[in-house]
Order: sequence, then C-alpha cells, then structure tokens
Amino acid sequence: MAADPADQFCVAEERSGHCAVVDGNFLYVWGGYVSIEENEVYLPSDELWIYDMDSGLWTMHLMEGELPTSMSGSCGASINGRLYIFGGFDDKGYSNRLYYVNLRTKTGTYRWKKITNFKGQPPTPRDKLSCWVYKNRLIYFGGYGCRKHNELSDCFDVHDAFWEGQIFWGWHNDVHVFDTTTQTWSQPTIRGGDPPQPRAAHTCAVLGNKGYIFGGRVLQTRMNDLHCLNLDTWTWSGRINISGEKPRDRSWHTLTPIGDDRLFLFGGLSSDNVPLSDGWIHSIATNGWKQLTHLPKSRPRLWHTACLGQEGEVMVFGGSKDDLLFMDTGHCSDLLIFQTQPYSLLRLCLDCIGKNAALLEKQIPCLPPKLLQEVLKKITFWAAMTHRQERKAETERQSQLHST
Repeated sequence: MAADPADQFCVAEERSGHCAVVDGNFLYVWGGYVSIEENEVYLPSDELWIYDMDSGLWTMHLMEGELPTSMSGSCGASINGRLYIFGGFDDKGYSNRLYYVNLRTKTGTYRWKKITNFKGQPPTPRDKLSCWVYKNRLIYFGGYGCRKHNELSDCFDVHDAFWEGQIFWGWHNDVHVFDTTTQTWSQPTIRGGDPPQPRAAHTCAVLGNKGYIFGGRVLQTRMNDLHCLNLDTWTWSGRINISGEKPRDRSWHTLTPIGDDRLFLFGGLSSDNVPLSDGWIHSIATNGWKQLTHLPKSRPRLWHTACLGQEGEVMVFGGSKDDLLFMDTGHCSDLLIFQTQPYSLLRLCLDCIGKNAALLEKQIPCLPPKLLQEVLKKITFWAAMTHRQERKAETERQSQLHST
C-alpha cells in the first residue's frame, strides 16, 4: 500500500549501506542505516522507496510477507523484475539469508519471500560483499563476516577470533553462485588465474561475460586494483595492468557499467580516510582510466549506491559525506545524476518544455495526448527539482544564521 506523504516532493530518507536497483523506469531503494545520537539505527525493513525517473517523484510503499530483518551492508541485485537481498549485518550479527520481492506487482503490494527450499550450500554469513548478475544467476564475491574453525580456508583472511566458541571474523575472496531458475547454490571450480586477495567494501560490475572488481579493504589496507573473472570459463585475469594514471586506493565506492566497454567509478573512502568525490571512466578497449574533471568537489559520497538509468545516466543515491569510522553523521538523501552520454533529442525537447512550462502554458494543452502525458511528467519533474533546491538553499541559509 502506497504511503500518502503530505509533501508531494518528499525524498527517501537519508541512509548508508542500503540496496538500490533499477527496473524499468523506476529506482528502488531498501534498507541501510542512519546515525542518531551516535547510535546506528537500521531503517525499517518493510519500507520500499520508489523513484519515478520520468516525474522525479518519490513514493514509499509498505511491504508485506516474510520480512528480512533491518540490516546494512546487504547485497541487492535484480533479475527479471525481482529484487534479491543477500547477507548483511544487524544487531544480532551477520546474515547469509536470501530474500526476494517481485517489483512488477500488478496489485501494488510488495511481498517479501525468504528462500528456504534451495539446494546446495549458501555462503557463510557476511556483509559488504558484491554481486554480478549473469544468465539468471547471482554470483557473489568477497565480503566481511564470520566462520567456524572447521570452515577456515585459503579464501579467508582472519581479522579477529573468539576462541572459546571457535568463531573467526575476517575477509573473503570466495565465489558463490545462486541459480534463480533452479534455486540452487554452488561454488564454481576456478580453472585458472590469480584471484584477488580477500576484501570487503569493494565494488563490482559486469561487461559482457566478464565480472570486474575494483578496490576494497582488507585489514588496514585499501586497494585500487582491478581484476576480472570470466563468468563462462571461471578464470581470473590476475591484477590488470593499467596504462596511464589510475584512481587512488579506496573502499565503499561504486562501479557502474556504461555502454558495452566502459565502467564508471565514483566516490568512496581513501586510504587516508578522506571521503572522495572523484569520478573515473575505465575503457576496456584502451585499458586505461580517465578522470572526469567537471564533477563537483563538494559532493563526496561513500557507502552509497549507483544505478544505470535508461539513457546512460548514473544515479547515485544516499551514502555518507563523512568518514563513517570517525564521524558517522553525514548520511545523505539526495540523488546525484551523472550524464555519461548525450541524451536523446526527445529527452532534450521534453526537458526544455518542462523547464519553461510557464512560458508555454497556452501551447502545451495543444500537444497530442501521448506527448502531452510525457510533457506533464517532465513539468512535475522540474517542479520537484526546483522545490528541493529552494528548500535546500533555505535550510543552508537558516543554518548559517544560527551559526552566526
């Protein structure tokens, strides 16, 4: 059931460590946490926030069914209109449970289902892992979590241990596959190449049949290495040698595929604990990174999400602008949109009409019905953008007045 917010131009609550996916023309956001008086508060697991890319409006829907616990650091991915959530961390520790919800509901009811009738062995409990989606399969890599003494292996770097219970915490570099068609967990046999060292808070993306990984953290080290795994042959590339300059070490960043041969890297936390606002594009053809010079330096983000829109734009939502390890207060709720390729002529025309609706108010009703419907959505979109900018400017003005 959709909530009825008093403010038509409301936005999803601020958060970090959440999940976000795009299906159709909508961005879906679930989970994560905020900081309230130095306490980590997990956001309700029965709330699904939906952003309409055409109208620019957010709505919140209350969910039903077998609800996951409220968590951060879960791994979210979508296949065929289903949002899958695996792993995460809550007040009771780490999870290795898998849930899904149908996003293409015809009734408007979003109902969680916990997957219990699976075959095979799921990964050990963990959070801050990553996922590739390929051929109706969810392919998970890495993460931070716990293992029992008899589960220790070369794919696990121990961080700490509780000897009495024989429980070990640490970082992983194992690969696990969940086939959504057969409901089966498996661990593929890696047939060659050097795997990345264990890590968490890294990022991943799929281009073709290759799953790419960049950066992340193990122990006190943050990395800037790039690897890929062939998802057909299960062979690792080893560390990919990059020509030219490359991004600095980081964790809690995002990597988004754009086009057929490019990856967009944004934000994160550097090895000297600085929240980052830089963006880079990696070209598979040239095997090089290129830093984007036009991004605002005042909008750093870490432990955010990034999703690809229908016209090649990268939509970054939430995350923190502060170092979460030392000053965990700067959670964000704004949506940053990075245009990575020219918009279509139709999109540009609709935006132009939407921005100038007041000047064209007599002409707009004369448009053909289908085009008029699209124009009205764009008018709402730009009205929402203007309202949020004005409200943010007023909040900043009031903050400056109070500080003086």
